[in-house]
Amino acid sequence: MKKLFFFLFLVILTSHTVIAQAKKPLRMGIAGITHSHVHGLLGRPQRGDIEIVGIVEPNKDLAQRYATRYGYNMNIVFNSLAEMISKTKPDIVTAFGSIFQHLEVVQACAPLGIHVMVEKPLAVSLDHAQKMKALAEKHKIHLLTNYETTWYATNHKAYELVNKDKAIGDLRKIVIHDGHKGPQEIGVNKEFLDWLTDPIQNGGGAITDFGCYGANLITWLTNGEKPEYVVSITQQIKPNIYPKVDDEATILLKYPKMQGIIQASWNWPFNRKDMEVYGKTGYVITDNSSDIRVRLENDKMEQKDKLKERPAPYNDPFSLFSSVVKGEITLPKYDLSSLENNMIVVEILDAAKKSAKTGKAVKLNQDN
Repeated sequence: MKKLFFFLFLVILTSHTVIAQAKKPLRMGIAGITHSHVHGLLGRPQRGDIEIVGIVEPNKDLAQRYATRYGYNMNIVFNSLAEMISKTKPDIVTAFGSIFQHLEVVQACAPLGIHVMVEKPLAVSLDHAQKMKALAEKHKIHLLTNYETTWYATNHKAYELVNKDKAIGDLRKIVIHDGHKGPQEIGVNKEFLDWLTDPIQNGGGAITDFGCYGANLITWLTNGEKPEYVVSITQQIKPNIYPKVDDEATILLKYPKMQGIIQASWNWPFNRKDMEVYGKTGYVITDNSSDIRVRLENDKMEQKDKLKERPAPYNDPFSLFSSVVKGEITLPKYDLSSLENNMIVVEILDAAKKSAKTGKAVKLNQDN
């Protein structure tokens, strides 16, 4: 009887320990804060899932400005990623520096078993992406990519209509528009603008900044299918403002029975992130994160709907990241945040940049 009671005691103790560990916030380090998307993390309400323990930012003026705005202590700001990792022992790291620096973050974190989430896109080049993927797989870490459009309820409704309900028939054309008037025109901070308009640090201009959204969504909607060919046209409509990179890009993706059209621009009259999905028998149009329009085969006119925000943790990148690392969620293959999807995104962007330079269609390798 005593042995039974002792066994039950151990079971209860173990279960309480497991629950406590699951509820304990993950220790998060931030690698760079020059990307303005970091405001979404620094200004995020406390949810008990993460704790920011360290920030890497050698620009102390920028770090102090944000410390004043968001209330963190400058004691957690470090000059290097190695120093931050050594002194704070983070479980996870988010990257908010230049896209070129993403590889450096993974090189530092992966061997230590630290999981990483980067801002879109995954990498500046396929070479960088392949090195990041190899490190993530070797050291068994999660390597996620965050896009604003991942959290749009309308995009997920579109996916459901296309892939689960088969409501619009076989896909024929996906048209995606992303961008704004231009980073300088909308007033992004100087630290962000400096590398966003640098062909090395960003990997391109609008073609990288906004072309990645369309590649990500189309890869997801087609369940990881690669286009056969990529054709791209880029322009410098405002070379006086953006002398080093393109500010206008159109990317065409050819699939066996479908086309993808990605319109990425720093010249739109208004901010936009919207999508049109056309099938054999119907269409879905997502105007923004909540407004959606649908017309199916027997509809006399399109139906409009306004959707609610997705439930937690599917409405926030850092909640999702925490849940994936804790094993509470397993991402489906080719999920918007997944490594599989974002390797194809970088391959498409690489091909698009090559096509824009050569004026020729670029064939993608279908074997990997």
